[in-house]
Order: sequence, then C-alpha cells, then structure tokens
Amino acid sequence: MIEVSNLTKKYGDHIAVDHLSFRVEKGQIYGFLGPNGAGKSTTMNIITGYLAATEGTVTIVQKDPEEAKRAIGYLPELPPLYVDMTVREYLDFVAELKKVAKKERKQQIDEVMEMTQITDMQQRLIRNLSKGYRQRVGLA
Repeated sequence: MIEVSNLTKKYGDHIAVDHLSFRVEKGQIYGFLGPNGAGKSTTMNIITGYLAATEGTVTIVQKDPEEAKRAIGYLPELPPLYVDMTVREYLDFVAELKKVAKKERKQQIDEVMEMTQITDMQQRLIRNLSKGYRQRVGLA
C-alpha cells in the first residue's frame, strides 16, 4: 500500500505539487494523467525516492525496504534507456541492477519480453526502435 499525504514540492516561489493526497491499495495499478506542468513527474520522483518533498509524507507499507523498492515502478513518457545496448542486453543489465537471481534472469526476461511483445526486437539496438517499442522496453 502507498499512501501520499499532503504532498507539496516547491522550487523557490513555484509550487510544483500542492498538498496532494491519495492512497494506492495493494495489487492496484494507477496512472497519472494531466497537462504538462501538473506535477506528475515530480510526484513520481518523490514517491520513488529520487526527490525530497517540501512538505507531506509518502508511506509505503512493506515489510522489507528492498522489496518495496523492487515493487514500485515508474515509467516516464520517454524512458531513460541506454540506446547503444540491444533490448536483451538492456533487460539483462536492469535485471542485474534489480538483483534478480542470475539463474532466474533468462526466464524472467523471456517472460517479460513476451508480455510486452518485444521478443522479436531483442537483438535490435534500442536506438533503432520506434518510440512505442522504446516505451515497451522501458515497461519490460
């Protein structure tokens, strides 16, 4: 469960997030929609720990902090990918960063490529993929 209470982020006099509160129950998937400058990315950066809030709290109910980090994902519109890697190289790299056991990596990568329908692209350089396929790689 994720609970965001009275979240505020200020940059000088500019208020990027203004007293935002919401709750995401276990097993739910949510998305943020809104115009440019609405605070979506800022909020996600705070939730994922990349940015500190000016005010408010983010509570993630999880027994193990490492497990909590593995359970939360954030995909911006343009995923930050290493474009000189192939799709498979990149997914293997990310799996290692996420501490996926080496003996499980190939199977998990194969499964996630199948789910996101990028198996046919696994040997292509990310730089040569369309925006849609890059987003699928980011999701995978």
